[in-house]
Amino acid sequence: MENENPIDPTIENEEKVEKTVEETPETDKMTESTDSSKKGFFYKKNNKEKAKIAELEKELKNMKVEKAELNDRFLRLFSEFDNYKKRVNKERLDLLATASEKVIVSLLPVVDDFERAIAANEKVEDTQAIKDGFVLIYNKLIQLLKRFDVEEIKAVGEVFDTDFHEAVTHFPTDKEEDKGKVIDVTEKGYKLKDKVIRYAKVVVGQ
Repeated sequence: MENENPIDPTIENEEKVEKTVEETPETDKMTESTDSSKKGFFYKKNNKEKAKIAELEKELKNMKVEKAELNDRFLRLFSEFDNYKKRVNKERLDLLATASEKVIVSLLPVVDDFERAIAANEKVEDTQAIKDGFVLIYNKLIQLLKRFDVEEIKAVGEVFDTDFHEAVTHFPTDKEEDKGKVIDVTEKGYKLKDKVIRYAKVVVGQ
């Protein structure tokens, strides 16, 4: 006996097709959502990279401007220093060229005194007056040297010191306290402020 309600294969296939058609839009939506999320990820990544590049370019530009400013400042400072150095060197050369001028001008009155004394001594018979005249000129010259911070180096009675004295000879002495000391001076020594400009030539007791 045959089945009263047999299932038509055609109807069953149609129902399957309808189900497949109904499910397709949802699948498409899921696919579109996945694609858009992928696109969004790369879009954001590209934007970040572009922003980073823009920031680096800006920083590079600022560094170039700063470098130009520093280079300009260095060139100006170098130019100023070079001018200063040239000016100082010129002043030094001028000073060396005219350093003796003040001393020479100060010595001229002493020369005048010597010339007057020589002329006067031709007519003066009093030897004491001649001696006194020379002493006055000598004292005037010593005062002039002191004005220029020149002073005599102490020698006689001082312990022999190679920083100030130059021994020309050694002489035996009977006095124990004179041994190793200056007992005579053959040529006076002088200092200009604290600098020895001529050593005292001395005789040292032994």
